[in-house]
Amino acid sequence: MKIIIIGAGPGGYETALLAAKRGVEVVLIEAGHVGGTCLNEGCIPTKAFCKNAEVLDGLKDAEAFGVTGLSYGFDFKAVAARKNIVVEQLRGGVEGLLGHKLITLVRGKASFKDAHTVVVGDEEFSADYIIIATGSVSASLPVPGADLEGVLTSKEILDLEELPKRLCVIGGGVIGLEFASIFNSFSSEVTVLEYCKEILPRFDTDLAKRLKQCLSKKGIDINTQSQVLSISKEGDQYKVTFLRKGKEESVVADKVLMAVGRKANVDSMNLAEAGVEFGPRGVVVNEVMQTSQPHIYAVGDINGKMMLAHAAIFQGLVALDHMMGVDNDIDLSVMPAAVFTSPEAASVGKTEDECKEAGIKVKCLKSFFRANGKAVTMGETEGFCKVIVEEETGLLLGCHLFGPHSSDIVQEVCALISRKSTLKQLQDIIHTHPTLTEVIQSAAHQ
Repeated sequence: MKIIIIGAGPGGYETALLAAKRGVEVVLIEAGHVGGTCLNEGCIPTKAFCKNAEVLDGLKDAEAFGVTGLSYGFDFKAVAARKNIVVEQLRGGVEGLLGHKLITLVRGKASFKDAHTVVVGDEEFSADYIIIATGSVSASLPVPGADLEGVLTSKEILDLEELPKRLCVIGGGVIGLEFASIFNSFSSEVTVLEYCKEILPRFDTDLAKRLKQCLSKKGIDINTQSQVLSISKEGDQYKVTFLRKGKEESVVADKVLMAVGRKANVDSMNLAEAGVEFGPRGVVVNEVMQTSQPHIYAVGDINGKMMLAHAAIFQGLVALDHMMGVDNDIDLSVMPAAVFTSPEAASVGKTEDECKEAGIKVKCLKSFFRANGKAVTMGETEGFCKVIVEEETGLLLGCHLFGPHSSDIVQEVCALISRKSTLKQLQDIIHTHPTLTEVIQSAAHQ
């Protein structure tokens, strides 16, 4: 058995490694760096920035812990250099793993000659199965000035050499808010413009509202229901004009971050020649990631289902298992997500609004970090935990967190939802004291 995988991001390289462990020959094709968007210009470099932001926030709050007379300097170039070291270290690790004897790493841009042939430069490759894992690219608003030099994508802002005094972030989703929080900690003046009624449109409404309040208290100017009309350059600065509640307003910044989401990277592979169906959201796939050509699969951002690195990894596993006739218990509908703001936010399962729309009667159980002993000792008491339970059966349907280490804590409920657990079963699980995870236990006993 032989597989061609186009794209060496998380969905591509993780699937290649697993296939090779199972004795499958793999041709892995990558036009850029291995690791994809996540490792090189997304999850990993932004989390490196997040750690620096966390340290700075801790220094700013040191007086609350009895530390006085503290002075410190901030070197943005050193922060950027550390980020590059982290990325290079992890990229080297991935390249080392891909040295497996059954994996052939081909450098170059792939395109389809037909449904069974992939071309890279002058070489042609064919295999029993093909997996498309070419990810996504940054989206942009079709407004005047969107292509100006100072209007950055999430990739370009990571390569800044100087800290902008004022930053305007267009988009109040995950990417926009993470960068807004980071640069606010770095002492930039940050303004966020979001078109929707609330930030984080796909998250629980309670969580989004509380996070907005918290970020606003930190000094981030968040404007919702704001439609960006144009961007213009005025000297060394950029003016972003937007419409809010029928009134035209503007904000001036040194840099502008365009963070209005990502779109599937479907334009460069000759998919039509392969007979692979695709649309504006990406390549069309079924529940096992098969495209309109049964021997061709598409995993990760390219199919537009869930643009998360861990989603890509598990979609790749589902595809590989289907090819090989292996059963699994993976439920791709239970997909945790996190926002690495300060504090963090995280979510898994259904939101309260989704349950209402589906006519599901639920109980919403809440607890707050201000009543959690560990959070109080850490001086991080902002936030809450919201557990959603089906009223009739007691099934756990969702969990939404906003507070310290939410991205880690949510995984407990993710595991329980995946195994169709009930509220009673959660109540009977012993939690270590004092820990942040007790916030889940506290909610369960409300």
